[in-house]
Amino acid sequence: MSITQPIIITGATGTLGQAFRRVCRIRGLHAVTLDRAALDITEASSIEKALDHYQPWAVVNAAGYVRVDEAETDYARCYRENTTGPQLLAAACAAQGRQLLTFSSDLVFDGQQATPYCESDAARPLNVYGRSKLLAEQAVLARLPTALVVRTSAFFSAWDEHNFVHHALTAARQGEEFAAADDLFISPTYVPDLVNTALDLLLDGAHGCWHLANQGTYSWAELARQALQIAGLDESCLVPRPAATFGWAARRPRYSVLGTERGPLLPSVESGLHRHLEDERLLSSANPPAILVG
Repeated sequence: MSITQPIIITGATGTLGQAFRRVCRIRGLHAVTLDRAALDITEASSIEKALDHYQPWAVVNAAGYVRVDEAETDYARCYRENTTGPQLLAAACAAQGRQLLTFSSDLVFDGQQATPYCESDAARPLNVYGRSKLLAEQAVLARLPTALVVRTSAFFSAWDEHNFVHHALTAARQGEEFAAADDLFISPTYVPDLVNTALDLLLDGAHGCWHLANQGTYSWAELARQALQIAGLDESCLVPRPAATFGWAARRPRYSVLGTERGPLLPSVESGLHRHLEDERLLSSANPPAILVG
């Protein structure tokens, strides 16, 4: 790796792409964030053109299809963006000797366990989205064994509005009812912690499949309640409900908490929620700092 070589970040407009751009800037890491027009991960020629032009030492794939329920009928696009894209990236990186970081999901698991899933536990996805991610993991590591594949889940941060915690806080502040599943259990992930740790692993040359999520087991309703309590907001807006009452098209695992055989790398969910709220305050101030990590 040369200090003049950048990291290419795909998915410039998404939650992860924007977060990686922000964190790389603060850490002084030379990075180029590309949208679909500049690098379409589903087109081999587009990938090759971008790699030839920028000569990166690594690619961070933050692009992909994220609509879990729509994937049940829009499966061709889901597989194209979540499976074919990472596979093509891995093949191109292998051919040019470049590193690759790509992301997978807790939804590769079927939820039959009662203890956190570790990296070596059998993956048996229940829905199209989860299958697209599992196939991507297998294809990427087959083509590029040095690739870093990070499984994670349930993002939250104050950097964008496209997350569950933001919606729960907004509903409470506006005095609106907020329904959340009380029988699905997950390991929420504070995006700044995820991005910083994933970059550390990439810089250290880590490879294979890693689980990165903040420590703690929560139902979606418990996560909302914890966020409201920390924020000092009225919890009466929260309506815990069984997942079956939401009418979701895709099956979800009852339990998809991520553990790890490598030792916990991220702090607690509660710590992340405190920093999320501090981020909100700082971002609304006149001169906000770029990042809060712990």
